[in-house]
Amino acid sequence: MDVKLNKEYWDNRYLEGDTAWDLGKIAPPLKAYFDTLVNKNLKILIPGAGNGYEAEYLFKNGFNQVFVLDIAPKAIKNFKERVPEFPVDHIFCGDFFEHKNQYDLIVEQTFFCALNPILRNKYVLKIYELLKPKGQLTGLLFNDTLNDDKPPFGGNKEEYIALFETYFNIKHIDMATNSISPRAARELFFIFEKN
Repeated sequence: MDVKLNKEYWDNRYLEGDTAWDLGKIAPPLKAYFDTLVNKNLKILIPGAGNGYEAEYLFKNGFNQVFVLDIAPKAIKNFKERVPEFPVDHIFCGDFFEHKNQYDLIVEQTFFCALNPILRNKYVLKIYELLKPKGQLTGLLFNDTLNDDKPPFGGNKEEYIALFETYFNIKHIDMATNSISPRAARELFFIFEKN
């Protein structure tokens, strides 16, 4: 792959408005899941948060321990401008693989598919490190081939189970029933719990 998926690459995508993955709102399957959460004190990380619609939704619904992380300064700037009341010390601009902390819940939304596939094992280990005991990784993964030379990179249910099952209890992984129409029958909603 010729594309270097670094800070400059992602920042330029935001600066140029080349953000086809951005729904402009929270993804319906994630909203439905968040609406089932009772504990508003869960410590939640959203890596590769982009414009942060999921973080905004959680924060505005009383979750006070939500943290966003993105490598692109422009994405972080967009989020801060749109949600100025969000705690500044809960916003990180940096590399996911260098992040240090521990969380009850990590939300996956188009971050995994943006990473070079050679980093997938490293992603699994980093998620495991960042989660507290019995913590969960929850979100959406593409059930589609997609691209092999640039993001987004896809995969399928069997690949994901094989990738995660050593370190996680596969609580749920199935086709999302409430995806936006362009992603209908192409997204898996999942809940993986740290072993």
